[in-house]
Amino acid sequence: METTSVPQLFDPVKVSLGLERARRIGAETFLLERMSEDLVERLAPVMREFTILHDFGTPDGAFGKAVASARGVTGSSIGEDFPEVETQDLIVSGFALHRVNDLPGYLTRLRRALKPDGLLIAAFAGGDTLHELRASLLAAESEVRGSAGLRVFPMVDVRAAGQLLQRAGLALPVADADKLTVRYDNVFALIGDLRAMGATASALLRPGQPPLTRTIIARAAQIYAERFADADGRIRATFEIIWISGWAPHESQQKPLKPGSAKTPLADALAKIREEKE
Repeated sequence: METTSVPQLFDPVKVSLGLERARRIGAETFLLERMSEDLVERLAPVMREFTILHDFGTPDGAFGKAVASARGVTGSSIGEDFPEVETQDLIVSGFALHRVNDLPGYLTRLRRALKPDGLLIAAFAGGDTLHELRASLLAAESEVRGSAGLRVFPMVDVRAAGQLLQRAGLALPVADADKLTVRYDNVFALIGDLRAMGATASALLRPGQPPLTRTIIARAAQIYAERFADADGRIRATFEIIWISGWAPHESQQKPLKPGSAKTPLADALAKIREEKE
């Protein structure tokens, strides 16, 4: 459910249609598989039992299935609906939150769905994703038309993601990024994979913006090959995955010390560290 009080960048109906088309033509899942493996590894050090799990929006529920298998969770659900308030031990989400209009609102509602001391962990495309494609399309369209529009999803960076966790009221927030470089024969092979991921920019709301022409796309392919190809002629495509996690507040959690409450001055602590190194 999208709100109307925030900028509407995405058409949720077209987002769903794009994912459905990807499933119909044969979804490309290598990114989801990599992210699912990373998710299981990230949860491994968490020494607690999760009995109720919800996968929010991950294509085909891949995150929920991976966690349920690795952790033996039996009470799991999958979908794009928000669970009821304070019902979930763990909420996971993969490759979904980068294409919602009201990300702060979504995070707040997911936090409310967690039981006290419940965990939210999500992964989505970050700001450096497909920067090569973005630059090539911008240069090509500017060259052909004299101006260019938004052709690649707008995405959140790591710093902003951490701030959004705090804004949503999640405790012990953590945000970090992982970059993956994938090589393709050409830009058309890359675009084919994006379609098979349901990740093309067709879901963007761009009123009045003319579509890309064959001339622009052909020129973008040339620019991409000139600027972002390796010695063997294959092009590089960057996928930045931002990981965020945070806990629903609970009295048992660690609390940050109040300013000025430290018993040892910082200068003394640093001096002690230097002495130990020497």
